[in-house]
Amino acid sequence: MNFNSKNTSLIVLGLTSIVSSRLMFYLFNDPEGPNLLVVVGMAVVVYILSLILSSLIPSGTHKKKLVWSFLTPIIIVTVIYFFLK
Repeated sequence: MNFNSKNTSLIVLGLTSIVSSRLMFYLFNDPEGPNLLVVVGMAVVVYILSLILSSLIPSGTHKKKLVWSFLTPIIIVTVIYFFLK
């Protein structure tokens, strides 16, 4: 498989958004567990915010894009979690 840097960073951005939003709703300690629809909705919001922020970052090396695409959703979910807690 031949992935270019843009596709790889978008895939990492999407996976990190889903995992971090799932973790956020897991940490709320709800006895019923996180609702799949709410988790997917939050993942979409986090993905869109991360995509906007990653487009503002000047294009650099492939490593830099991957690191930012990994850290941006985690930072956004952490901020949202502390505002909702």
